[in-house]
Amino acid sequence: MAEETQKPEAPAPAPAPAPAEEVVVEKPEVTDKEPAAPAPVPEPEVPEKPAVAVVEEKEAEVEAVEVEKPKVEEKEATITQSVSFKEESNIVGELPEPQKKALEELKQLIQDSLNKHEFTAPPPPPPKEAEKPAVAEEKKEEEKPAEQPKVETEEKTQVAEKVETEAPAPAEAKEEEVKTPAAAETSAAETVVETEVVEKVTAVDDDGAKTVEAIEESVVAVATPPPAEEASTSQEAEAEVAPPAPPEEVSIWGIPLLADDRSDVILLKFLRARDFKVKDAFTMIKNTARWRKEFGIEGLLEEDLGNELDKVVFMHGVDKEGHPVCYNVYGEFQNKELYQNTFADEEKRSKFLRWRIQFLEKSIRKLDFSPSGISTMVQVNDLKNSPGPAKKELRQATNQALNLLQDNYPEFVAKQIFINVPWWYLVFNRMISPFLTQRTKSKFVFASPLKSAETLFKYIAPEQVPVQYGGLNREGEQEFTVADAVTEVTIKAATKHTVEFPITEKGNLVWELRVVGWDVNYGAEFVPSSEDGYTVIVSKTRKVGPADEAVIADSFKTSEPGKVVLTIDNQTSKKKKLLYRSKIKPYSD
Repeated sequence: MAEETQKPEAPAPAPAPAPAEEVVVEKPEVTDKEPAAPAPVPEPEVPEKPAVAVVEEKEAEVEAVEVEKPKVEEKEATITQSVSFKEESNIVGELPEPQKKALEELKQLIQDSLNKHEFTAPPPPPPKEAEKPAVAEEKKEEEKPAEQPKVETEEKTQVAEKVETEAPAPAEAKEEEVKTPAAAETSAAETVVETEVVEKVTAVDDDGAKTVEAIEESVVAVATPPPAEEASTSQEAEAEVAPPAPPEEVSIWGIPLLADDRSDVILLKFLRARDFKVKDAFTMIKNTARWRKEFGIEGLLEEDLGNELDKVVFMHGVDKEGHPVCYNVYGEFQNKELYQNTFADEEKRSKFLRWRIQFLEKSIRKLDFSPSGISTMVQVNDLKNSPGPAKKELRQATNQALNLLQDNYPEFVAKQIFINVPWWYLVFNRMISPFLTQRTKSKFVFASPLKSAETLFKYIAPEQVPVQYGGLNREGEQEFTVADAVTEVTIKAATKHTVEFPITEKGNLVWELRVVGWDVNYGAEFVPSSEDGYTVIVSKTRKVGPADEAVIADSFKTSEPGKVVLTIDNQTSKKKKLLYRSKIKPYSD
């Protein structure tokens, strides 16, 4: 049997996150004819046109729909991963020129809208068909009065001709002089003047002088209203001179729009969600601001919605790039009491929705929106024992959450990691894949139950991964913290592997280790440096099964130099992942 020895002095560097690979789920063969329904998946990316009701919360995401046919093997249920997503820079100076221009245009649109108080103004009501007949009737009524002036004009013409015939020549001259200033008045004023003139002219004697006086009086009487118009004009002028109202202030996720470079980071999220289409991004921002006000986000942050769902969705640690990691554990809903308390009726589903939005809002407020900061998160979606398509209430609630998240929380997901993926989810993934953009699919990583821990370690260091997912991070006070790095080793099949911890001075050596999936033999011993020393058995060799221990923690005190040797014997036909770390603590007699 081959034997390998590993010394901590030169530990193998932790593997860097590699591009996502093809993950094969060893389950029965499936075909497209098998029924599949959406599964609960959190924080979606924001598609521009949500074509299917994907039961997926996410945080998410965004772009115009690009249809791409997935390649599916007939003999095995597989998911081919897209090229791994790489986040773009949020530093304005590093953006391509078209993106800089789009950002400036968007900022100008927002500034104009803030000046006009359009963010707080209610949206225009949608047009109703029932109002169309009423509008048509109004138009007809407007058209009818337009015909009346023609009749009056004809009457005036006839009367004027009559006046010219009956009145002497001097009266005609005077009448023209009087009508000249009256012509500057509005058409309505002219009509009134002419009517009054006609009435008074027809009632006068044959004396031309009296006729002219009557005409002058009528003109003076009608000409008195203009001063009122001049007063109203002056009032309007004064109103225009009044200082305009200051621009309104609108904040999203606690950051005012157009405040500083943090605002640029937020605006870039909306632009990327709409493929840098400025008008579409502007509309999305306005709709998001209105929704946040209607939903009462600021008040929601202060609400006490209980802690019953703390094990369903929780934040834990960071990935290798510093992104906060959110775990979504849908298997918790197998608890019938929890399920009923969460989804039994509309009121409870509404509370779940508010809780989910509150959780996301609080998580986002902890992000760093500076241009060089971390403003996205990693989502780990555990589908083990997920209720799946059978739970109608869960599907309704998560669909409702999906709609809100995809419309109002763009580009908050750096990576979507799906672990413990069951075979039926592969069918579902094939159904929705054509409706996802390449950008969205490039953020997805899938892992079968046997590959889940190994896949997590590609993106999240083992000391950050919770113990229930194969890592070494345990709750409560422990000997080690996330600051103590973990060494990863792959033990080949049918191979014995040893790890040596050298001790150069008097002290207390402590260590912890685990083998993902275990099913190996483990033992530990102390070997002194002196030739006349005796080997001390620290831990007798024993078989460790998958259900025995998640993590083995041990220690050894010594006053002489030497080394502690751990032996892991993998007698199975499969390779194993070994994780361990150690440190020496001083002690006194």
